[in-house]
Order: sequence, then C-alpha cells, then structure tokens
Amino acid sequence: MKSEGLRHAWKPKVDGIIRELGKTRNALLPCLEAVQQEAGCIPQEAITYLRETIEVPSVDIYGVITFYGMLTTEKQGKYVIRVCDSLPCYLNGSREIIEALEDELGMNGRDTTPDGMFTLERVACLGLCDKAPAMIINEEIHGDLNAEKVRGIIGMKKKEECGWKGYY
Repeated sequence: MKSEGLRHAWKPKVDGIIRELGKTRNALLPCLEAVQQEAGCIPQEAITYLRETIEVPSVDIYGVITFYGMLTTEKQGKYVIRVCDSLPCYLNGSREIIEALEDELGMNGRDTTPDGMFTLERVACLGLCDKAPAMIINEEIHGDLNAEKVRGIIGMKKKEECGWKGYY
C-alpha cells in the first residue's frame, strides 16, 4: 500500500524538499528534520513514505535516525532538554546538572514527564565545551551551569506554561 494518500502536517514540507533536492539520499536528512520539526518525532508513517518516495531502504533511514542524536522515533515533551555528558562537561559537573534536572522534574534518565511537558536526554556532545557543563532546551543554549541555575531555568519554563510572563 502506498502512503501517498496520507495527510500529515509534515508531508508538504517533505514534498517540497524532495522537489528541491530530488529523489536522492541527499534529501533524506533534511526530510527527517522536517518531519521531526512538524510531528515532534519521526513516526513510522514518515519512514514508510520516505522509503517509498525516495527509494531508500528502511534500514538506512533508521541508521540516519539513530546516528543523529537530535532525531527520534519516540514522542517527546514540549521542552526537550539535552544535557551534555561528554568528558569536559562531566569534569565540570554534568552529573550535578542531571541530578538537579531529575530532582526538579521528578524523573530519572531519558524520560518524559507524565504531563508531556519535559523530556530529558543525556547526549554525548553538544559542541559547547567552552560553556561546560551545558544543556540545550529545544534550541535554547544554556552553559556554565550549576544546580541553582538549572532549577531557575526549569522554574521559568514551568511558569511560562502557567501563563506567567515575568521579568527579571
């Protein structure tokens, strides 16, 4: 069964990328990024659609998804927190940051909070060694962290969700 009839928010963007780059492997990563941006993850329907449309085997598509730490097939929270656990971050206290996040969010490891607001991931490197320890929340970079800063950042995110738009 062809997936062409599926109506998903990601499909127009993916089709535009394919028109621009052609039905080649060069289109795969931009298509996956577009799907994730629109859907919050890469669902099986998108993998099937890409397999059929640009004729890339599913195993290769999964290979790209698992290689790039920012891509996932799992639904994530509104705020995706990626904490660097590379050697520079580790030596500068990333464990303390992870513990503070887990405590503040009431979670453990790579989890999503029950309300679907926060997903916590440990990643090998964010390329922010000069700001170690560091984390990224969605596309927002936070560096030179300590437990107190982390609690303040998460507190602000929680307040934003309640409609509070305070200023420092």
